[in-house]
Amino acid sequence: MTENDRAAAGPAAPERPAPDPTTRRAALIATAVALPITLLVAFLALTALAPDEPAADPSPSASAPRAQSTAPVEMAAPALAERPAIVCRALLSQLPDTVRDLPQRPVTAGPEQNAAYGDPALTLSCGGAEPTVGPTDDVWTVNKVCWYATEEPDATVLTTVDRETAVSVRVPRTYEQPLQWVSGISDTIVASVPSADPIPSGCKG
Repeated sequence: MTENDRAAAGPAAPERPAPDPTTRRAALIATAVALPITLLVAFLALTALAPDEPAADPSPSASAPRAQSTAPVEMAAPALAERPAIVCRALLSQLPDTVRDLPQRPVTAGPEQNAAYGDPALTLSCGGAEPTVGPTDDVWTVNKVCWYATEEPDATVLTTVDRETAVSVRVPRTYEQPLQWVSGISDTIVASVPSADPIPSGCKG
């Protein structure tokens, strides 16, 4: 291009300076830092505006153990002849305070011939009728006392068949293996209620 051509074209445009690498790197770093902060602020704002989560339903608590009654247990107290009355008083005076883990409870009548333990109540009555035991009926000897069992809808009744005065123990079905519940009572019976003859053949040997 000649000098005249350059003059006709007018002054040349100034050249653009090359970008500064340091300035560009600083801008990229600032952008990289600002973006996570912006996202965090947005998340916190949305969280604050979100409705509260409904409270979790309370978990069912374990059922509390049933309170054990200590009220007097209703029992009958039929009149006893003199000798059975003496024997029963001796037995009742020596009975343990507990039968296994069942504490003794008061009775409504005849504390000299009746006793009760636990809830539901395991009961003992002294001086009643001795059951009739057939030659093939089952009997069980527990700690040297021979017992005969009869079944009721809600209990097993165990009655001695080898003693001068009969003793009956009513074991509610709540308590399994009824014979195990008369073990300690059998020891007291041996010590206080004389044995008698004749006794069922199954009680021998």
